[in-house]
Amino acid sequence: MLFTVYTAANNFGHPRLGITVARKVSTRAVVRNLIKRQIRESFRLLRSRIRDVDIVVVARPPAATESRAGLRTSLIRHWEQMFSS
Repeated sequence: MLFTVYTAANNFGHPRLGITVARKVSTRAVVRNLIKRQIRESFRLLRSRIRDVDIVVVARPPAATESRAGLRTSLIRHWEQMFSS
């Protein structure tokens, strides 16, 4: 599991995203920033499908060694789970 995703309803009329990539995931800022960029891009593509929800994505240590395609695939699985519940 590369990410943990938390959701909560909000009253703002639009979705909001929170991202946590701790130094524990990778000591290299370049790697942490790459993970954040992948999360933001995935959320941007998803944004039109959701409303009124806060999403917090927490990266886990295995995310640091995963490829970009692997990160995207994992995030897509999380978004699908979110929509199916």
